[in-house]
Amino acid sequence: MSEDNEDFLDEELLDSNSIENIDIDEENKGLYEHLNLTVDNGQEPLRIDKFLLIHRQNSSRNKISQTCRAGNVVVNGNPVKQNYRVKPGDQISVLLTRPPRENVIIPQDIPINIVYEDDDLVVVDKEPGMVVHPGFGNWDGTLVNALAFHFEKNGEKSDLDRVGLVHRIDKDTSGLLVIAKNEYALSFLAKQFFNRTTKRLYWAFVWGNPQEDEGTIKGHIGRHPKNRMQMSVYEDGSHGKHAVTHYKVLERFRYMTWVECKLETGRTHQIRAHFKHIGHTLFNDERYEGHTPLRGVNLPKYKQFIKNVFEILPRHALHAHTLGFIHPTTKKELYFESPMPKDMVDAVKKWRNYLEN
Repeated sequence: MSEDNEDFLDEELLDSNSIENIDIDEENKGLYEHLNLTVDNGQEPLRIDKFLLIHRQNSSRNKISQTCRAGNVVVNGNPVKQNYRVKPGDQISVLLTRPPRENVIIPQDIPINIVYEDDDLVVVDKEPGMVVHPGFGNWDGTLVNALAFHFEKNGEKSDLDRVGLVHRIDKDTSGLLVIAKNEYALSFLAKQFFNRTTKRLYWAFVWGNPQEDEGTIKGHIGRHPKNRMQMSVYEDGSHGKHAVTHYKVLERFRYMTWVECKLETGRTHQIRAHFKHIGHTLFNDERYEGHTPLRGVNLPKYKQFIKNVFEILPRHALHAHTLGFIHPTTKKELYFESPMPKDMVDAVKKWRNYLEN
């Protein structure tokens, strides 16, 4: 840390991992812009907020200011305030939030389950089947549309030019999401997701019976060479990016297993791809061929039973169970748990009943 503390942030805002060492979380790719700049040798001393506005003219002064305040502007390894004056040779690393490429958000009165809300953020327990944000084929009816209506109804004014998505989960994945209400909260929370200091656990139902009660799945994850809708695992590291998933068995149903997952990295479809790779595809995950009964099972009326469970649980069995993070303003940890959704609860009951009879 520089001896000139006037130009640097309070230690309470700092994290042990600097931005320039962050491995981008693929789950949330598109929500953030990671910049690395080197100041030219002929550059005269200039406030860093003005310097960044010159290099990123589509950003506002407020956005740059709040990015600095959140500790997301790093010079030569140290987070700086907006009044820091750049010098020739300075190495600058910036984590900027940015809106997805989408049309104007139309507020829509769609019921959502808000489990916590204050002036800085809102935590939502998302139902399965709801798309998080508008995109190709889903221009409305999304969580973002619902939140826009919620904020408008409450007369809230925001310095954000969009609903402040900090992270995302798949349409058919249920569970917890945090959404920021202002630029500072968005930047502060974004850093925690990039540094993976948040506390997130997922629940999943997977086909088969994993041998170990606890385990770790390692293997680079990249786009499938033939099916572009799937991600594949490359153990030799020849393609994709490093990925690690830790899991623990919570309950076994002989031919289906309930597991808890903790992600060490955040790759697209990481849990889905990793479990398919070890031969335990997520239950009813159509994209990863988990939507057909497991072969070689010798149980009475098994195929009909599985068909009935598919009707109860008509999506891949994945739930974002916990979410913990440091609050942007209070600096206290908030921690939330989402109960298992009804479709997964009903599937568990049916499995237990089936195996008991």
